[in-house]
Amino acid sequence: MTAPWWKMACVSQPPGPLSVDLTIARISEATDRLIESASALTDDQLREPSLLPGWSRGHLLSHVARNADGLSNLLTWARTGAETPQYASREDRETQIDEGSGRPAAEIVADLSRSAEAFISQARELPPVAWLAEVRGMRGPAHPGWYTLNRRLSEVEIHHVDLAAGYAPADWPGWFVTDMLYEVIHQMAVKPDAPSAVLTDASTGRQFLLPPDAMADLTITGPGHVLLAWLLGRESGESLSADPEGPLPAIPPY
Repeated sequence: MTAPWWKMACVSQPPGPLSVDLTIARISEATDRLIESASALTDDQLREPSLLPGWSRGHLLSHVARNADGLSNLLTWARTGAETPQYASREDRETQIDEGSGRPAAEIVADLSRSAEAFISQARELPPVAWLAEVRGMRGPAHPGWYTLNRRLSEVEIHHVDLAAGYAPADWPGWFVTDMLYEVIHQMAVKPDAPSAVLTDASTGRQFLLPPDAMADLTITGPGHVLLAWLLGRESGESLSADPEGPLPAIPPY
């Protein structure tokens, strides 16, 4: 039986409340990198398309800011025990992103920085018992409070690439690539249209089974960051090699 997806969320550190300090530090570093990229963009450049269909760079950065606010709500839930929804509603979330996308660059970056700092500050002050409390985001199953940190980390790292401002999958830290490969594979394993394959990271030699508890005749090989970007829909995968030779299988949306 496949373990819950959040239990496979990290392999470079033991998943759970004892690893929160390291994860918070990684979030802070990833956020600094994103803010540096965002700060170099002009008003006009923020109106240009991001790599996400239908969203400008301004939409994307407004989304990352609202994500910090929403995940801060989940930390409040974990701390107080009082149900605190991530967002008031899906419609409210979309409205805030759309309205925030047209602001001047300086205002968007300030909002991004403020919301990120508020999330990190709240996380640093959370009592240990709160990390075990069960919370639930707008999408997906319930999970312990500590997994909120993993959600924020992946949000910042993946959307930094989506910003299309010079940060690419090859810039992802190696530990992030490995951890996310495990997580994405376990989330994908429950989807009926997920393919069966052995994924081999040519950079490390590490192999990943998709789904995790199945045998597969197909092996797909390439650098770990390319494998991850392909699974996330951020790469075509044309640089990956398949054995036996042939087209890569279709990947369900992440």
